[in-house]
Amino acid sequence: MTNRDHLRPALWLLLIISLAINAVTSSIGATVVSLAFGLITLACGAGLVADHYRRRER
Repeated sequence: MTNRDHLRPALWLLLIISLAINAVTSSIGATVVSLAFGLITLACGAGLVADHYRRRER
């Protein structure tokens, strides 16, 4: 397994965790924390999309 093979599960885990924290902090009104975890969620999603297209081209 290469480092890239370990990237996908780590991104999925970080996506799920940051999504849950974003939902909780958004519901209690912690705007700054929610914004930070929203950006982390967005970055993880973008990373997963990029990885998908990179693997598809092989």
